[in-house]
Amino acid sequence: MVMEVDEPAVAATTSQDEQDEAQNNDVEMDTSEGPIEADQTFEAVDQINWKFNQVKGNIDSEVHTEVVTADVISCVEFSHDGEYLATGDKGGRVVIFQRDQSGKYVKGVRSREYNVYSTFQSHEPEFDYLKSLEIDEKINQIRWLKKKNAANFILSTNDKTIKLWKISERERKIGEDAWNLPRTNRINTTSFRGRLQIPSIVPMELIVEASPRRVYGNAHTYHVNSISVNSDQETFLSADDLRVNLWNLEITNESFNIVDIKPANMEELTEVITAAEFHPTQCNWFVYSSSKGSIRLCDMRDRALCDAYAKIFEEPEDPQSRSFFSEIIASVSDVKFSHNGRYLLTRDYLTVKVWDLNMESQPVETYPVHNYLRTKLCALYENDSIFDKFECDWSGDDKHILTGSYHNLFRTYARGNDGDSKTWEARPQEPYSQLRSRSVVPSAKRKRPNVPPTPEQTEEELSSDQLQFDRKILHTAWHPKDNIIALAATNNLYIFSDV
Repeated sequence: MVMEVDEPAVAATTSQDEQDEAQNNDVEMDTSEGPIEADQTFEAVDQINWKFNQVKGNIDSEVHTEVVTADVISCVEFSHDGEYLATGDKGGRVVIFQRDQSGKYVKGVRSREYNVYSTFQSHEPEFDYLKSLEIDEKINQIRWLKKKNAANFILSTNDKTIKLWKISERERKIGEDAWNLPRTNRINTTSFRGRLQIPSIVPMELIVEASPRRVYGNAHTYHVNSISVNSDQETFLSADDLRVNLWNLEITNESFNIVDIKPANMEELTEVITAAEFHPTQCNWFVYSSSKGSIRLCDMRDRALCDAYAKIFEEPEDPQSRSFFSEIIASVSDVKFSHNGRYLLTRDYLTVKVWDLNMESQPVETYPVHNYLRTKLCALYENDSIFDKFECDWSGDDKHILTGSYHNLFRTYARGNDGDSKTWEARPQEPYSQLRSRSVVPSAKRKRPNVPPTPEQTEEELSSDQLQFDRKILHTAWHPKDNIIALAATNNLYIFSDV
């Protein structure tokens, strides 16, 4: 079906050059959402002062046991209404937490505690005998579908296989008392005399069941790094290193290849796909990022195979600053649309950037995450830390940005406030107590080494030489409505809020 749209006629008084320019503009993709009015621009906002809420996992500092690899959290995701929080780990397990349902209020707002709701094994380790390749059970990503009935649905994926899970509640009921026959020796009872009684059925416990509804497999040659549910809630995409596939949720044996960057000769390969996501409202738009630092916006209305992108967002590189590590640290590890669909948030190794869909040449905002590591890139390359993939997130109102770092540090940025940012450390402390912000400084500039901070100090200083690179926050999630964040720190899940 072809949809016809009336196009405004070019005035007869215009010159031939102006008419040609108008025709050229007609074929360009219009991603604008109308002129930005004064009330649409966000005002400067203050930084959020985070308070400790919860921590899940073993935090006993006295027992220095080695972390079991299977317990390391590999993804975190809030549901669309924020009532549920899902985590996946390297052991293939999915743990779902539910927000407190008791009606308790803390400081005038509903309790922001999350309790375990369901735990199930999503993926098992496999072996590809044709390629002699082990397939890990690690959960790479989890995505929630919008809730349509009493049940919840999530998509989870490991390197090869995507699964659709249904999480539903069932009340277990049993009969209580009032039995007409003795519960023992019933076989020898030949007759019944007396008044017939009907046993009463009473609820015993609430059972949460997780059942697999669909399995989408055999479509990716390389490791799946992203899944994203479309705004139509009928299709989703999955991306690996070289391809992006489009699936229908109801069809498991067929998918459509919509992006393929694999060259005929693999020796000519210069970049790989690192992340992909659908637009939050336009079901025909999606973006994918690459290891070269570029982000491509594609329109599925244009052609079936989106080998020609509609827009490409990339920042020109300064030739003078180029080094051996330039391409590694420029690789985009995560890309997220803002909730209003106007902006893109990307994370590379050292920075977080905000792109306007109407401006491809450069980001409109750039925030440094850990610039103090620029002098340590050689050491980070040797211990493979330079290849870590950090995630980034928008707040529910798109006014704040969240991302993680090393030493269990995380950073939040207040947009429109001259890049106001603070660094915090995820660590256990008293519930509802305020976190003290941290400041990482080079060792030579540290003023008071090994001296605890005084109450008058607003920040705790931390030497860059003291950073522990095995303690890192790669996976983050921000509640869609409230200022609640969830951070995965190795095998611990931290939850902080502004209350």
